[in-house]
Amino acid sequence: MNNNIEENLDLEDELFEHYRFEVPKGQAFLRIDKYLMYLIPNATRNKIQNAATDGNIFVNDIPVKSNYKVKPFDVITIMLSHPPFENHILPEDIPLNIVYEDDALLLINKEPGMVVHPGHGNYTGTLVNALAHHFDNLPMNSSERPGLVHRIDKDTSGLLVVAKTEAAMTHLAKQFEAKTTEREYIALVWGNVTEESGTIEGNLARHLKDRMQMAVFDDPEIGKPAITHYKVLERFGYVTLISCKLETGRTHQIRAHMKHIGHPLFNDERYGGHLILKGTTFTKYKQFIENCFKALPRQALHAKTLGFVHPNTGELMRFDTELPDDFKECIEKWRNYVKSHNTDEEN
Repeated sequence: MNNNIEENLDLEDELFEHYRFEVPKGQAFLRIDKYLMYLIPNATRNKIQNAATDGNIFVNDIPVKSNYKVKPFDVITIMLSHPPFENHILPEDIPLNIVYEDDALLLINKEPGMVVHPGHGNYTGTLVNALAHHFDNLPMNSSERPGLVHRIDKDTSGLLVVAKTEAAMTHLAKQFEAKTTEREYIALVWGNVTEESGTIEGNLARHLKDRMQMAVFDDPEIGKPAITHYKVLERFGYVTLISCKLETGRTHQIRAHMKHIGHPLFNDERYGGHLILKGTTFTKYKQFIENCFKALPRQALHAKTLGFVHPNTGELMRFDTELPDDFKECIEKWRNYVKSHNTDEEN
């Protein structure tokens, strides 16, 4: 299977340690890609360099590039996005919200809270477990994940395309890599976004201190390029409803990009959006926010639109979904709030 699919799937929410080495006393300075090539079975220098580019090689808990020169007593760890053992996929009779299906592919409207594939302590109850039950002989990608061409986070709701044939998987993966797919997300973010529309550009890589987060880096040699276009849909004073269209599909792209410009997603615990970041100090306001968090107990992000060229017919296909009930309930609470409060004066 080609690397395009892995690019679309991108990194997992957590990295798992596969190898750990301590450089012995007396070791001469040597590029880390050369050093590891002789220690890891079946490793090639190209694979090691790719791992370094992806931010998966750490020295003393800091990600390094392939030209880093090891020195005595360095502790080297190789962290990958899947556990260091092969997971057996257990078919499970889990209902799927299929919005379209034909011989080549299917579109799923994923519920919030469903993990896409096994890993990170979730080895059952995932979308992949459900796919294994409902469909026979789905094509495997290089991580042994049937049908998956791309992914969305556990607590993000919305559209996913699943390939049913090898040809469809390859064709769709190339479209994602070429940035010809249409992907629109709806997000509720903290703060009053100043511009009506804009573009966020910045390489994304794992945060240097918190591996569970992605961060924006100015150095073009760190991370992978990421581009997000956003447009304001509705303003609520302390929060803003926006549309985000992706040119790239990196892990946590919208979540990390919006935090980078000072507007974390509402109730996004990993990126600080579960705190009251804007508003008043009134007790009633705090209670209002807590009620919003209860209505929407996850980050406010929904994959609303997905468009691509059908791999068999060449037809341009575009699918659209409504916001899920939890998201709509939260927005309605904010609409009612701004009707009875002057957020400008409170600010």
